[in-house]
Amino acid sequence: MSKKTWIIFVVIVIGLLGALVVLGRNANPKVDVNTIDANTVQPASAANGNIADHVFGKADSKVLLIEYGDFQCPGCGTVHPRIKTITEAYKADLGFIFRNFPLTAIHPNGKAAAGVVEAAGLQGKYWEMHNTVYETQKAWENLSGDARTATFVSYAGILGLDITKFKTNLADDALNKKISFDQAIANKLGVNATPTFYLNGVKLTSDIWGDDAKLTAAINSEFKKAGITPHITTK
Repeated sequence: MSKKTWIIFVVIVIGLLGALVVLGRNANPKVDVNTIDANTVQPASAANGNIADHVFGKADSKVLLIEYGDFQCPGCGTVHPRIKTITEAYKADLGFIFRNFPLTAIHPNGKAAAGVVEAAGLQGKYWEMHNTVYETQKAWENLSGDARTATFVSYAGILGLDITKFKTNLADDALNKKISFDQAIANKLGVNATPTFYLNGVKLTSDIWGDDAKLTAAINSEFKKAGITPHITTK
């Protein structure tokens, strides 16, 4: 690496470190979600920083699974591969939404990780970063400062993101608004733990979302109610 390239890299990393620190420390702005239907796909608006719900699968599906999660939560990390497999199988007919609910009191890197994923989303790589951050949770959960920044930057590079734009987006208050909007909806519903799942507006108990067969049966039941025969995607 040339001296000039190294200097540019250092400047980028320092900028990203500052953005991640600010994001982690920013207080949640007050968000009025009294008129929001939590069980529908949320469009971009001023309240959520003009960042709409991210929907994996069929955006206008009659069957919607919503997760309120924390990227640093061990339980969320454990359930992630299972939910990924199920939503991938049903992606032709099911809509899956992930909403941010970082438990910052016990997971100090949770909000920063959420910001990293949302920033990737602004470059069209939301789900790619979502999966990467969950699947490498052990690698970054206890990091801080330069080490955490370098790790998240490396993910952005692997995904082919424009690092300069990534840095700029991380410093944008729109990400904080989006995270706070998601949290406000969760609080409205009384969510107090992660992961928490809702299927077509009904909160799922852990014995359902924690069991592939039961979760699949619940999803199939909603398809049946809607008169839909799901197209299962297999690899």
